[in-house]
Amino acid sequence: MSALRARKEKRASTLYLRHPAALRLTHWFNVIVLSVMLGSGLQIFNAHPALYWGKTSTFDRPFIELTYDYNADNQPIGVTRIGSLEFNTTGLFGYSSERGRGFPTWLTLPSYQSLASGRRWHFFFAWAFVLNGLAFFIWALARGHLRRDLLPTLADFKKLPHTIVEHALFRFPKGEEARRYNVIQKLTYLFVLFVLGPVIVLTGVTMSPTLNAAYPFLLDIFGGRQSARTIHFLCAFGFVLFFFVHVALVIVSGLFNNLRSMITGYYRIETGGER
Repeated sequence: MSALRARKEKRASTLYLRHPAALRLTHWFNVIVLSVMLGSGLQIFNAHPALYWGKTSTFDRPFIELTYDYNADNQPIGVTRIGSLEFNTTGLFGYSSERGRGFPTWLTLPSYQSLASGRRWHFFFAWAFVLNGLAFFIWALARGHLRRDLLPTLADFKKLPHTIVEHALFRFPKGEEARRYNVIQKLTYLFVLFVLGPVIVLTGVTMSPTLNAAYPFLLDIFGGRQSARTIHFLCAFGFVLFFFVHVALVIVSGLFNNLRSMITGYYRIETGGER
């Protein structure tokens, strides 16, 4: 085989600034903030690991409950109930070697049971979450990032079926197409920014008796404090689902390239040909 054929071909590529400093800063700050809020939120939930719909707690009919029971050998088991469905979740939810019910200690902040500590951590970082979100929104609006990069166009919607198929087959944009968010990314980011984020903040506010007195209409919007608590919990796990899907796609679409772009700002794309 000749040296020419044996030579490994390399496609020409270039680095371009994909993520400006402000975007990277708010992104990584959010990673820290949301991690603390999740752990402290689960700590708060463990004080009463059940969720209800409506204005009051119907203790005999929870919508979701993480509790424990005893099996035929009189051994404690973890039980998760969702409506009329019941699951054995021993070792994870309801009962583990560390605690009697709710989420295990390795998921909560602090690890030991302390509602007061959990509330202090949660409320402090909730303000950090809001201020970070406002900072990102103002920057995105001022710099045109929102209009230019996140708002889908008619052409984007026309490509939606094709983009869904490409993602399902783990085929991701190359070359010039990789410079822009695809329609799935745009719709997902908009949903997180303008639906999931605001709803989780407003339901959190609705659970505060002091703020209920100042803004009683929030209770009417969400159908009561218990409904707000349930929606808040579901939104939190919406963020968890987004995180896992986001990380999985980062890995399968090019871990090093994606991480570099979110750390240094620069993303490598193929420009065609050889060099």
